[in-house]
Amino acid sequence: MDDARTDGLPVRHALPELLAALRDGGAAVLTAPPGTGKTTLVPLVLAGLDGDGPRRRVIVAEPRRIATRAAARRMAWLLGSEVGQEVGFTVRGEHRPGRHVQVMTTGVLLQRLQRDPGLDGIDAVLLDECHERHLDADTALAFLLDVRATIRPELLLVATSATADAAPWARLLGDAPVVRAAGTSHPVEVVWAPPERPVTPPHGMRVDPALLAHVAGVVRRALAERTGDVLCFLPGVGEIARVAGALGDLPGTDVLQVHGKAGTLDEVLARGRRRRVIIATSVAESSLTVPGVRVVVDAGLAREPRTDQGRGLGSLTTVRVSKASATQRAGRAGREAPGTVYRCWTSAEHDRLPDHAQPEIALADLTGFALQAALWGTPDASTLSLLDPPPAASMAVAGRTLHALGALEDGRVTARGRRMAGVGVHPRLARALIDGPPAAAEVVALLSGDLPHSAPDDLVAVWREARRNDWKDWRKETRRLTQSLRSGAEPTNGTDTHARSGGNRAGSRVSGHGGSDDVVAGMVVALAYPERVARRRSGGYLMVSGTAATLPRDSHLASAEWLAIAVADRPAGAASARIRQAVVIDEDVAREAARPFHQVTEEVRWDGDVVARRVERLGAVELSSVPLRDADVGEAILSGLRQEGLSLLRWTPDAVALRDRMAFCHRVLGAPWPDVSDAGLLAAAASWLPLPRLRRRADLERVDVTAALRRLLTWQLRLDEVAPERITVPTGSRIRLDYSGDQPVLAAKLQELFGWDAAPSVAGVPLVVHLLSPAGRPAAVTADLASFWRDGYRAVRAELRGRYPRHPWPEDPLTAVPTRRTKNPRPR
Repeated sequence: MDDARTDGLPVRHALPELLAALRDGGAAVLTAPPGTGKTTLVPLVLAGLDGDGPRRRVIVAEPRRIATRAAARRMAWLLGSEVGQEVGFTVRGEHRPGRHVQVMTTGVLLQRLQRDPGLDGIDAVLLDECHERHLDADTALAFLLDVRATIRPELLLVATSATADAAPWARLLGDAPVVRAAGTSHPVEVVWAPPERPVTPPHGMRVDPALLAHVAGVVRRALAERTGDVLCFLPGVGEIARVAGALGDLPGTDVLQVHGKAGTLDEVLARGRRRRVIIATSVAESSLTVPGVRVVVDAGLAREPRTDQGRGLGSLTTVRVSKASATQRAGRAGREAPGTVYRCWTSAEHDRLPDHAQPEIALADLTGFALQAALWGTPDASTLSLLDPPPAASMAVAGRTLHALGALEDGRVTARGRRMAGVGVHPRLARALIDGPPAAAEVVALLSGDLPHSAPDDLVAVWREARRNDWKDWRKETRRLTQSLRSGAEPTNGTDTHARSGGNRAGSRVSGHGGSDDVVAGMVVALAYPERVARRRSGGYLMVSGTAATLPRDSHLASAEWLAIAVADRPAGAASARIRQAVVIDEDVAREAARPFHQVTEEVRWDGDVVARRVERLGAVELSSVPLRDADVGEAILSGLRQEGLSLLRWTPDAVALRDRMAFCHRVLGAPWPDVSDAGLLAAAASWLPLPRLRRRADLERVDVTAALRRLLTWQLRLDEVAPERITVPTGSRIRLDYSGDQPVLAAKLQELFGWDAAPSVAGVPLVVHLLSPAGRPAAVTADLASFWRDGYRAVRAELRGRYPRHPWPEDPLTAVPTRRTKNPRPR
């Protein structure tokens, strides 16, 4: 090892303490700021490449591919050698073997652990950047703790973090010691540089262009006000390209873009002769040490995964950074000398930021994690040592998905599931690779990578562009997947010599061993996401899952009857998902891919009228229907009444009067008199409506409600005796009582009640008497006739006698003869 290249690394002073901790307990947590050498020097010392200790084989696990390559190159440089000698690296689809140190992504480490849980030949594992809480890293650490506790207690384990809060990892590692390495700390001045005018907050993947224009302006300001290279943080590839475009050609300055693809990695990691503006995603927070940086411009945004469990939609969403991330980003400016961070928000906004970002296990689609856990022997992950348990709802959805894909059966991993796990892509894409047409590898490689920000919504067009321009990463991944498929085993990615055969090929290929690009791409997408097969309907599309979806207005896919949707998201508060990438398919492909969702049911329900039909569906998507002629529709009729109310029936005056009498009896006497309120009648509708004769809405309007209500009156309930419809007054007239109020009402002309000192009671309730004028208008209301004749009649007589002189108004009404006639009938 070249001492001249390592003497300046601050972590060197913590190495004796770290090595002593590993000798005593075999595990330790190392905290050190980025740039101290924890990622590069520590593995070399563990491997004994500094000449002071025994030679070991060491695995270094990194969360990202770009960091994996960078770490391997840096370690080889420290040794004065080349990658592929003492130090190698492995990422998906690329392998450079190393004799002593192998740097790999955590995803590759998980695959190796599944094939070789004992890590045969490996002496130590360093899990880097644990503080970032990536799901693969959390899972790998849990598996490694199992390995140490069972079959490899001598395996050395180091978890590293760029933050000082190491207590959770120390507890997880069995109260392992925490070794702290102090970095070279230089002061960083904070400049608050918010936009002059308010910008729209990020929504889904969208970032307000006004904010990006402002960030570009802040970069120009930083170049003018400060010296040194500028590192600018943005959330994603599209935003990086837009800001780079806005900066244009800066005199004497190189503009470099850094994200998941490492095309400019060498330029970023080497000091340039010209001044540089490096525009990066969160990958540059702690995974990479970029020399020469004196200024950081932070847009304050990051991307996090989100999964809509109810709709099966997963996507990235733009969020505000946490305080911890903002601190990490700012620290980049003070790594080599005093620096400056320009934060594109206010100090008040900073105070409201969350302290830490949420762990990926709480946010992401857990299908791949659930398969890994099941392969490890704990399908519910309950025995894994995790800092945060996986959400139960997310695990339940993941389990159902894996069963539908054939990866799990009765909670156990099938041979098919083992093969799917070995492919190294999401289980859905692995299913499409295994069951799809021969060219499936090209489409799966496309879906498993990062599509260009400007990619159209037609996935076939993207595929053709990839072939036409021979995209390097896509072509490499296609070859890897093809090799995996031909071997019928886990993919040969060269991580070691312990790969085993993945068993027999599971499942059979779908019909058609070739076909056009549209057919191949459509089948692959439909096999991977069968619940996203969608049929056109008014206003957009309906997926098999039941989720509505819409295309961009100018999409040429909008005329398609069927789509297989590869990428979609649903903005918060939106009723429909937005289709990002899709392929036109036909009904045959839809039926083939979504076969598990196929069902034929007999449907009898109320939808404004009785609907009775036999329906063929793919999940929520209707394929065909035929009417059912002899179905029992009684429950649908009752459902209609419950939904729309008793107004569906024709309530004649006689029916209303009968209901009022029955309601009076129930109110006064209680059971067994029936409850004829709306709720009561609806609850007992099956006992009084003639359901066998009712087939549709119109039949309800023809029901004789009066006769139907009488079905509620058993033989012992003698309604006419208890609450008579009419009552006889002194003239002999039989007058209808009104039972609609709290008390029954008798409304009769005053002259017909002469001589009647008391009205009868009904069911023990006194009648309320409305005494009417000769014109039929109420002259008085009383429940005590004797009192009225004695005290109130005189005033009524005085008021009405002059107005109606032809009607009798005797001084003593109790002795007068009741009459329906006038005093002097007109001659004929």
